[in-house]
Amino acid sequence: MLPINLMIELGIVSVVLMATRFAAFGRKLAAATLIMLALAAFSPLGNLLLYPLESRFPPWDPSRGAPDGIIVLGGSIDTDLSAAHRTPIVAHAADRLFAPAELARRYPNTRIVFTGGTANLVSTDSREADYSAPILENLGIAKQRLILERDSRNTYENAIFTKQLVAPKPGERWLLVTSAFHMPRSMGIFRKAGFEVEAYPVDWRMGGRDDLFSFTNAGADGLGRTEVAMREWIGLVAYRLMGRTGELLPGPAKD
Repeated sequence: MLPINLMIELGIVSVVLMATRFAAFGRKLAAATLIMLALAAFSPLGNLLLYPLESRFPPWDPSRGAPDGIIVLGGSIDTDLSAAHRTPIVAHAADRLFAPAELARRYPNTRIVFTGGTANLVSTDSREADYSAPILENLGIAKQRLILERDSRNTYENAIFTKQLVAPKPGERWLLVTSAFHMPRSMGIFRKAGFEVEAYPVDWRMGGRDDLFSFTNAGADGLGRTEVAMREWIGLVAYRLMGRTGELLPGPAKD
């Protein structure tokens, strides 16, 4: 159902239909698919889908003092490429690694947890936590401060396994570091798991409200934003239907 996959599938179907007695419908489907491709690539569609996600949680307010712990969600490392080249390879969302390094310097007594195993359908020995650890250490986080959770395959397991690993005590304050567009689903999942965390969004993909109706002349950029947003909206719907979140679009807690 992701935009690029869907449009390729529809394009193939339209070509097949053109060789049958449904050729007229095939031509219409091909034209509709081309229009959808243009909208996803060049129109503000991706920004319109991303904005409600990225603006849902404001930047973290440090005025309440030092947190007790920081949880960093995986999603930055390409485990297959890292295993092939025997070195950590950051594919995207590098801010998820930079932010905890800065926080660790600011709060030297705070625990740092990285949670991320492998998202591959076929399990491998490559774990994102194993490749992220040396990056975080090179960024200045002492090895003894790092707690690695290396078995989770998705955000739901990030929450469940991390809670089991750190056993948060009542009154402790934990930050959750992940991409801004991924924050609503992540917060909803952690809340449902009974692990209260504070949002620390990073890795924004758009500037803000001023970008809502901006067109782009780089089709790959537009497709990328549309793809990221659609994947997240599909995830929100799926996790809500499975009961892994308490609401469709989780937001800041009401005091």
